[in-house]
Amino acid sequence: MTAATISAPPAYSARLPITRAPLWRLLRSEVGWVFRRPRTWISLILLAAVPIVMAIGVLVTNGPRDGRGGSLYADLAGNGLELPVIALVITLALLLPLVGAMWAADALAGEASHGTLRGLLIAPVSRVRLLGVKAFGVGTAILAASALIAVVGMITGIVVVGSNGMVTLSGTTLSTWDAIGRVLLAVGWVTFQVWAVAAVALAISACTEHPVIVMGATLAGAIVMGVLSAIPTLTWLQPYLLINSWGGLTDVLRDPMPTAGLIHGMAEAGCYLVIGLSLALARTVTKDG
Repeated sequence: MTAATISAPPAYSARLPITRAPLWRLLRSEVGWVFRRPRTWISLILLAAVPIVMAIGVLVTNGPRDGRGGSLYADLAGNGLELPVIALVITLALLLPLVGAMWAADALAGEASHGTLRGLLIAPVSRVRLLGVKAFGVGTAILAASALIAVVGMITGIVVVGSNGMVTLSGTTLSTWDAIGRVLLAVGWVTFQVWAVAAVALAISACTEHPVIVMGATLAGAIVMGVLSAIPTLTWLQPYLLINSWGGLTDVLRDPMPTAGLIHGMAEAGCYLVIGLSLALARTVTKDG
């Protein structure tokens, strides 16, 4: 057999196309991964217990009676549809931001500590897409937590506390459907606020491999904001502090409902969200694993 009879291997003029997973599949996988973690379910159970404990406390302390308008907590007895909003106000002060920071820490720092983030960074998925999927997973978990508090709060409020519509802080009574609309508005507003906190936590998470550092730094930032918002000489700075707008959630319990504080809070949270995700992206695109 001569060399002329040996056929050369075929030459490929084009590279094989890279198969890219559909976006919906990546989002579904990320959400499933978040809700497969045991600490996610532990956090949700603890958050769901908040309105139950509040309702039992009101029932034991005051007994079932009709609310007549007044302060935030004085109206809760006999006014069960107000319970989910008050529960969201209480959890927004500390618990929900802490849980959001925990999920953001797991999204990047937790993956890096387990060595799985490097595989994601070298996968044929753009880092912008990767960060978007992670942010979506965190936001979905935050929405689930806020919705769970609201649903448990409404059921517990109606069964344990009792309700005949919602008696607002202005003294008027809203129908059941109007009250549910106010609760849904509170859920969306709180979700966006906590998502903004989680975006900042994602930026910190992209810079470290230790989830505890992310949670500690986020909690420390919230405490510092609380201290700064209590100093009278810093009134020029307070409108720019995210935590300073959280008190506006009680406006959903007024009739007619003031919207200036809620809109300002949404705009402020949007700025924090954009800044946090931008910093996280700047670090992610330069991260080598």
